[in-house]
Formats: sequence, C-alpha cells, structure tokens
Amino acid sequence: MRALSAPAVSASAIVVTGVLLQIACLDLEGVLVPEIWLEFSKRTGIPELSRTTRDEPDYDKLMKGRLGILEQHQLGLPDIQAVISEMGPLTGAREFIDWLRERFQVVILSDTFYEFAMPLMRQLGHPTLLCHKLAVDEKGVVRDYKLRQPDAKRASVKAFKSLHFKVIAAGDSYNDTAMLGEAHAGILFCPPDSVIREFPQFPVTRNYEELGVAFVAANRRI
Repeated sequence: MRALSAPAVSASAIVVTGVLLQIACLDLEGVLVPEIWLEFSKRTGIPELSRTTRDEPDYDKLMKGRLGILEQHQLGLPDIQAVISEMGPLTGAREFIDWLRERFQVVILSDTFYEFAMPLMRQLGHPTLLCHKLAVDEKGVVRDYKLRQPDAKRASVKAFKSLHFKVIAAGDSYNDTAMLGEAHAGILFCPPDSVIREFPQFPVTRNYEELGVAFVAANRRI
C-alpha cells in the first residue's frame, strides 16, 4: 500500500456555513491499521488464523473458527494483546484521518473488538470507534464474542441517515459491503480481487490520496 499526501482540497468545498453536514464512516483493519488476526497468525505460526473478512464473508463462521483455534492452542486475550501492543497504523493513516476530520465528521465502524483496538485508536488520535466486545474469563480465555447488534455497520449508517446526515463509507472487505451499499456513497480501499468482481458498483482506490479524492468526489455527488 502506497502512502501519498492527501489531496489539497479546501474545507470550504465540504463545510457549509461552518457546520459539518457529512459523516465519513471507515472500516479499521485493512484501511487504517493492519489486519490484527493476520499479524497474530504470523507471530504464532498458525496459518489457520490468517483468514479474515477479506476471505470469509460469514463473520460468525469466521469468529467461531478463530475461537476454536485459540482454544486448541491454549492462547488467550493477553497473547493477542501482546502482539497488538507492537503494532501501529498503516503508513499515512494518521495523516489521512487528520485530513478527513477537517472536512467530515469521522466514525470508525469495525467488526473488531474494544479489547483489541484501543492501543491502535490512541495512535490514530482517538477517532470515534463503534465495534464489538469479547467475553473473556478471569484467566484471559476468550469464551465468546458479543456483537453490538447484527449487521452493525449497515445499521449504524442507517441510523446516521435517520438523523439527516449524508454518509460516505469506505472499506476493504466483504463485511463492509452492506455498509457501503447503505451509505449515500461507498468506496472500496485496497480490496481483494474477489470483492471487486462481486461489487463492481463501488469505485476502487489504492492509496490514501485516491481515497481522499474519492471522498471529495462523492461529497459533490450526494
């Protein structure tokens, strides 16, 4: 992924009478930070943990498989958090978020978990994050996962629309496509070829400069 400077676009092109009227919804993993489970797979040498929402559209199937692998290898939340503590945002992500927040209200909609994400959010300047929670016992064993609600990304966008916000959403994986479809405009960022083939209605961007240009173009359309 190539990190380029964000496009030089005047905030006045987006801000109306000093009020930000649009919400930018971004996925987290694969858009702003590396895939946590992929990194954990590399560190532990367990290839089965390398599957992500870029590979498996059924999130429940994906998570139940992950929990089973953790149990099999006697790995818990502290092991995952130790890997996350050494991770950081993708190159250029913090600069892109700062640029975007000057022009839109930014919300991160993710299928990750608060127990994973907070150290990474700190490095991104603490944008608003809506995600899920883990059920963890006193020994740090991950027993289950708790969705904020089914189809939470799409439901969040729908709620923002009910408050009369215009919503532009960007993501990279199968689990982002419902959010992109619900938004007034959806953008793919560095998606796998399978997602591009199955969802040709969404423009594809390959770096933060292209993503910024796509947000500005979408804002002008909606």
